[in-house]
Amino acid sequence: MADRVTVIGWDGSPLTDAARSALGAATLVAGAAHHLELPEVPHTAERVRLGSVALAARRIAAHRGTAVVFADGDPGFFGVVRTLRAPEFGLEVEVVPAVSSVAAAFARAGMPWDDAQVVVAHRRTLRRAVNVCRAHTKVAVLTSPGAGPAELGLLLEGVHRTFVICEELGTEREQVSVVTSDKAADHTWRDPNVVIVIGGPAGPVAPGDGWIAGPEPGTGPRGWVLPDETYGGGLGEGETGLLRAAQLARLGPRVGDLVWDIGCGGGAFATEAGRPGAAVIAVDRDPEACARTETAARRFGVQVQIVCGTAPHVLENLPEPDVVRVGGGGAAVVSAVADRRPQRIVTHAATRDAAELVGRDLTEHGYRVECALMQSVELDTRAWTETERSVAFLLTGELPRRQAPR
Repeated sequence: MADRVTVIGWDGSPLTDAARSALGAATLVAGAAHHLELPEVPHTAERVRLGSVALAARRIAAHRGTAVVFADGDPGFFGVVRTLRAPEFGLEVEVVPAVSSVAAAFARAGMPWDDAQVVVAHRRTLRRAVNVCRAHTKVAVLTSPGAGPAELGLLLEGVHRTFVICEELGTEREQVSVVTSDKAADHTWRDPNVVIVIGGPAGPVAPGDGWIAGPEPGTGPRGWVLPDETYGGGLGEGETGLLRAAQLARLGPRVGDLVWDIGCGGGAFATEAGRPGAAVIAVDRDPEACARTETAARRFGVQVQIVCGTAPHVLENLPEPDVVRVGGGGAAVVSAVADRRPQRIVTHAATRDAAELVGRDLTEHGYRVECALMQSVELDTRAWTETERSVAFLLTGELPRRQAPR
């Protein structure tokens, strides 16, 4: 096992005394090509080109001597330190940090970033990173080959964002470009790069100077669902607060998810699904419903993409959902949604016959189906008399985990 492992962050600045001292004693140096070309790297040291960090960690663990590992930016922030410290390698590391790539990118843009989301985009996580960009107004994306600015722009089709693309930060070839998301695919971008994604309707501004990194949580009213009157009386009979609460509980939208709300009506469900940080596409054939949904989402600072059209045909070109609420369209729309294989689908029916029809179709698509008869009675607490009663069959379809899309 290596006698000592020092991880040096590199941001293009001159190396610190601590970094020079560690390099001077190194018998193995691992890093990217531009790190290994630094004049401070000893000629006698074994050089390991970093591709797979796990493979490099095995070589370091087997090395008898003193090892140095270079990493761009702060190696403890989405960097190599996590892998090197994994129990399977048994490495204890000393870290010489540098300015993180994200901090450097925001500095180049002259913007604060304590209110930004930060995500890593690999081929396997690209879709989730894009969903965060859909749902938030300021996101920094640490990219990788095959999951860079061009791919982000292509997957954000229909959602306007501005990209600040920072290529090869800290090197002589550093370049900062500002383009709109629809133009990002027209260029070839150099790795590594950081993309700052900005845009979307501005929500209400939270008072104060902030107290937590990332978007301010919980700035709106408390509760999973808001009172029906919050939406100005534009809600349909299938949008009651208790039904929305049950649907949200069954779907559990979260950061990185894409939610479809089909038959968005007054926009209550779409708005409330987006409040935890999920990306939402709201669909309705009624232009007035689309307008109400846009108003509701803007009021609460939620980023919702509105698609005006008739399901199921309008769904064909939408990006893949994680969870779906079908508020209108009946069994035909539920069947079309099930063909897209979201993890969960929730809908409601007014009659048992309609519920059985939907339930059978979901079962045939391989979903595990649950159904509950929900009855809510609102009371006037001054006289404890009934003011309103609603009854609905709540259906949930869930794919077995092994069938769920990645």
